Parts: sequence; structure tokens; C-alpha cells
Amino acid sequence: MRLKDIAINMASIYQQNPKIEAVLLAGSVSRGWEDKHSDIELNIFWSEPPTDEDRMHPIQTINGSVIDFHPFEEEEWAESYLTPENVKLEISSFLTSTAETWINDVVNEFDMDYGKQCMVSSIYYGRSLYGDQLINKLKRKVQIYPAELAEKMIEENLALWYRWNNRKALLDRKDWLMLYDLMGSVQKKLMGVLFGLNKLYIHHPSFKWMHKYSEIFSIKPENMDERFSAIFIGDVHNSVQELELLIHEVFLLVEKHNPHLEFLKLYKGKLDFVRPENKV
Repeated sequence: MRLKDIAINMASIYQQNPKIEAVLLAGSVSRGWEDKHSDIELNIFWSEPPTDEDRMHPIQTINGSVIDFHPFEEEEWAESYLTPENVKLEISSFLTSTAETWINDVVNEFDMDYGKQCMVSSIYYGRSLYGDQLINKLKRKVQIYPAELAEKMIEENLALWYRWNNRKALLDRKDWLMLYDLMGSVQKKLMGVLFGLNKLYIHHPSFKWMHKYSEIFSIKPENMDERFSAIFIGDVHNSVQELELLIHEVFLLVEKHNPHLEFLKLYKGKLDFVRPENKV
């Protein structure tokens, strides 16, 4: 049985609860990206807070095995479980009112919070399995990515120099753990810029499915996937140089597509700065 079919079967169980207003298929399965490691991600929208019994009922109905069962945290109930066929499901439950508030925060208040953007992205790309009227209403609210959010994403993530200017010192000292941590954080910042530049909501806080980005980005550095992928598997000195080139190329893309941004002149002078060596 395909993962989508299992998701549809589970949605038919969830929808029996009168507190549930909609079930949304999210994640890789909703976008046709699934592979042998994929699980099924469902977003459940509730009219009122679910009890533990409400959340456990679908798992018990299929004789599933609980992996995690989290309490209410950061406006979300979350659990994961296995079906008898050993297929993993990841469930994220929200009050419908929370979903509407988060959509407003992102779309109208330009809140960059990645958790909220992930919810909005799920709604944008997700597939309704129950509650089409509500899901379509939410989808209409997120269809237009605001230019103001794009500019905030670019400005926040393009400010790379605070730690990046230490790169040569870390190379010379062979501080590999700190250097690779820095390189990873810089790549994430560049991804944040590119998501803003392409006016796409963040779909995962750690930028899962990176190899798909060259397909979904219309604005991107040349040979983006190959170059980003090589950062951690090549010679570290070459990797730092390649990352420097990528930073400049992304900056040029921002200049080309958003020349009106006032902070660009300030940023341009800081990106090349390298922590000076002591000569005394």
C-alpha cells in the first residue's frame, strides 16, 4: 500500500472525531518527494483542545505502536507512531484558531518565525484529506507571499559577518568543530536568503530535502546543488573558498532582483571583512 493510501485511511479514522475540522497531508508525501525513509506527516486541525484519549484513539484503532507522545507545547500537540506494517506517522495537531493566528502573523505581520512558516508552508503545499472547505480557506490566505516578508528574510539572513569574519583564524588553528559549525550556519543563512528571494515559505527549520531546492528555486546560484553538497565533503580550504564565492553570488542575486534594498550598501562592505592577524 502506498503512503498516500495509508494517509487517506488514517484520515478516515481521525474525521470520526467531531472536534476535528480538517486533516491535511503534509511533508514529502504531499509533494511527491517520498523515498524509502519517508514517514507520513498529518496536520490535524481541532475546534477545541484534544484530550489524550482523543489523540490515542486513532493509534489504538489500528493497533499502532507509540514512539513519542508529547504534551501541549508551543501551541501544538505532537505524537508519532508506527502502523502494524511498520509505517511511521508524524502527527501535528493545532487548534484551527492557532493556525489562523499563525497565518496572520506570517502573511500580514511578516513574522519570520520558522515554526510558523513551516505551518504555512504545509498549508500551501499540503493536500486536504478531510475538511476541504476549511483547508481551501486557509490556502487562499497563504497564496501570496508578501514582499515585506521576503525583504525581512533577506536582511536578517544576509548579515553573515558576525562570525564569518573568523573563518581564516579557525582554518589556521585547525578548530574543525567550530569551523564546520560556522560553515553549516552560513549555509543555513544563505538558504534563508534564497527562500526569501524566491518568495517561498520555509518548509523545514533545518532545510530538509536540500537536493530539491535547485528544482523549486527560480533564483539561485549556478550549479547550486552540487556546490552546496560539496561543502562538507571536499578539502576544507577549498570548501571555505567555495562558500565565499557562494556568499558573493547570492549577494549579487539580491542586488539584481532587489536593488532598492537600503541595507545592501552597508552589507557589501562587511561581507569581505576578515579578522586581522596580529603583526606584533
